[in-house]
Amino acid sequence: MLEEEGVDALLVTHLANIRWLTGFTGSAGLLVVSRVSATLITDFRYATQAPQEVGTAADVVIDRRNVWDRLTRVLATQAPTSLGVESGTVTMRDAERIRAATSARVVPLVDTVERLRQVKDATEVDAIRAAGALALAALAEVLPTIRVGERELDVASRLEAALRRRGSEWHPFPTIVASGPRAALPHAHTSARVIGRGEFLLIDFGAQLEGYCADITRTVVVGAPADDRQRAVYDLVWEAQRRAREGVRAGMTGSEADALARDVIVARGFGEAFGHSLGHGLGLEVHEAPRLAPTAEVPLPVGAVVTVEPGIYLPGWGGVRLEDDVWLSASGPVLLTDGRTELIELDC
Repeated sequence: MLEEEGVDALLVTHLANIRWLTGFTGSAGLLVVSRVSATLITDFRYATQAPQEVGTAADVVIDRRNVWDRLTRVLATQAPTSLGVESGTVTMRDAERIRAATSARVVPLVDTVERLRQVKDATEVDAIRAAGALALAALAEVLPTIRVGERELDVASRLEAALRRRGSEWHPFPTIVASGPRAALPHAHTSARVIGRGEFLLIDFGAQLEGYCADITRTVVVGAPADDRQRAVYDLVWEAQRRAREGVRAGMTGSEADALARDVIVARGFGEAFGHSLGHGLGLEVHEAPRLAPTAEVPLPVGAVVTVEPGIYLPGWGGVRLEDDVWLSASGPVLLTDGRTELIELDC
């Protein structure tokens, strides 16, 4: 890829990319990858950890004073004439440091490593599947405990505790628990709002194992049977999600995948209420390539893991989103989460 990009070396600064390339899980590092070598520069905090994690993937250099000064020395030794940088994550301050560290021509590159990361090997798929199973086990523990009159924050705290007890390394994103009208906010912040009887409760959460993320959404009704309108909206989202997760294929574009669910929702008059894309890639980051969106014209690669998460959001009333994780194998879509999205009415 360096040859295709026309550069002698790539400076990798995005930590997820450094981890994918070398195994290093620390919070600070610079990785210089040339066509013949790789050098990881980090600080004294990782003097023991970095060599253990990286092994033979890269030469490890520990600098106890300033990793950017060490970068200058490493680049002087390698003497690249052109140096690619990750334009999507390099800050303006870091760009100044990079220019000061080398006389090479600095070339902004886009998603060089991310394009490789889209395709998951068996170990990565297994980690995402295991994270999904852990997350769903935690949800199964918490759902029967949810009560009318408690706060969204109370539900979220029990769910996050259950995730950690089962071994989740961390939460891939802030857990969303949104009740009643707040379920119409696609990315609501969990709040102190009290859950009312007969309301939708939307729960968007995940787990992380071996660095890999699961991303799941379920919507339930709390304390009463669903009314006719709730059931109609829920059933429509359920139908759209099922069609998309069964129909998505490697080779179709992201927009074609998005249309699998969107066409169902639009045909029933709720197109304006489904304002976000169908899904996104999933891996070491909870949002990564590829995209499943109306504007995404790039074919989905074999081996990608994606979310499938249509939703309908009606301000002042509530909303429904259902989300599962799907691996795009060469022979078709494979669910990595349980796909059990039938409407649950919690008896409180």
